[in-house]
Amino acid sequence: MKKSLSIMGILVDKRTQAAPKLQEILTKYGDSVLSRVGIHDPGDEEHGLITLSVRDKAERILSFEQELQSLEGVHVKTLNMK
Repeated sequence: MKKSLSIMGILVDKRTQAAPKLQEILTKYGDSVLSRVGIHDPGDEEHGLITLSVRDKAERILSFEQELQSLEGVHVKTLNMK
């Protein structure tokens, strides 16, 4: 099956709580990540936004998204560019 390009937005409500498990998942799928940009909300240090450019099979991107969504306070939206 062909790999596709997607953009993934990850909103983190509780950065300090979610960070260790979130980083573990990002590392697990690191071979799919082409770029990663992360910022915190200057008005609230507990909120952050991570944007990823990913390239992989649709099933793997879905698994990645679902694992991230399973974390409390983590919200994910994925846009397939195809």
